Amino acid sequence: MIRLSLIIATYNRAEQLIVTLNSVAAQSATSALWECIVVDNNSKDDTHKRIAAFQAEHPHLNIRYCFEAEQGLSSARNAGIRLAEGDIIAFIDDDERIVEDFITAYIELFDTHADAMSAGGKITAEYPTGRPCWMSRYTERPIANPMDFGKEIAPFPKQRIPGGGNMAMRREVFERIGMFDTSLGRTGKKLLGGEESDLFERMERAGMKCYYVPRAVMYHIIPAEKLTAEYFERLAYNIGISQRRRAEINNRIGALYIAEILKWCATLLLCLTHRPAQARYLLKMRRGITRGILHG
Repeated sequence: MIRLSLIIATYNRAEQLIVTLNSVAAQSATSALWECIVVDNNSKDDTHKRIAAFQAEHPHLNIRYCFEAEQGLSSARNAGIRLAEGDIIAFIDDDERIVEDFITAYIELFDTHADAMSAGGKITAEYPTGRPCWMSRYTERPIANPMDFGKEIAPFPKQRIPGGGNMAMRREVFERIGMFDTSLGRTGKKLLGGEESDLFERMERAGMKCYYVPRAVMYHIIPAEKLTAEYFERLAYNIGISQRRRAEINNRIGALYIAEILKWCATLLLCLTHRPAQARYLLKMRRGITRGILHG
């Protein structure tokens, strides 16, 4: 019986996707307990061909292909949810690799914690071309979102949510509060986000508990093109747009403006404690987010 459905949404990353799938194929969990649904979100490269070849090379695994023409990460994930057979639904992205006990760790968490409705694991950033000198832990978060909250299973820290590329929920979550909001999230090359924050906010309002699972480790592979000034500026701007859209949905624009003012004060103080290159990127990030909030 399938216990866990692992969903991977992909868009024009055929080569990197195979790296991700190889880590999925190496899972220690008995293959009868899980399935992997790869949602091709209208890719223009040879994604379909590469997935078909991978399926042929791993006939003992339940690797399923799904094509979703409606562009957008939220639409792709929702398509995977509709196809999923497991009572646990987990998500990873197509630019990462997972450890061999990843699926086992999530199944054990939900089996041993009856009150757990969602969970997230450890995220470690990998920089094949090196970690840039301008990066601080504050500017790393929007790019790689590293997470390490210790070695023990525990309630997820307040004010934090699992990373979108390493999270799992009981199927009941989507039955009770709905799926991902398709007005939020990445669409093609557009760097919008907020769909995960929106979902976890709805879960919190519904009183659903979330746990940290240290054994569910994911390595987030950050390519050189995500470390350019141009990419960082676009990312920050789109974070601001995403925050504004969520604020509009929840009728709290005023609170968003107040919070942004306070974040500017904190940013200026942080700049005093960082190297000049790091301080410049802290200001670049805050300026971009504010522009997105005001013009989104």
